[in-house]
Amino acid sequence: MSTRIYVGNLPYSATNEQIAQLFAEYGEVSEATVVMDRDSGRSKGFAFVQMNDDAAARTAIGALNGTTLDDRAIRVSEAQARVDRADGGRSRRDGGYRDGGYRDSRW
Repeated sequence: MSTRIYVGNLPYSATNEQIAQLFAEYGEVSEATVVMDRDSGRSKGFAFVQMNDDAAARTAIGALNGTTLDDRAIRVSEAQARVDRADGGRSRRDGGYRDGGYRDSRW
């Protein structure tokens, strides 16, 4: 079984390779992905790491949580299962209404 790890509060300059190298000190890393913003192409400040050995993943989580990376205290924990949202994962900036968001209470 493999463990998926959440790494938050990353510096925006963090790369996939840098994160993989950080976790490789504790065991084999099968994947390390810094999440990028679709529109801007910039980092969102968090990443996911996949480690094949559960014991190594737990050790890495315990050792790295709260440590600093480029003067930022990173948060490391086991990733939570993804929750499917009814709106397809996009936030609604129009107040939840498809036609602009304004609703007169009299209607």
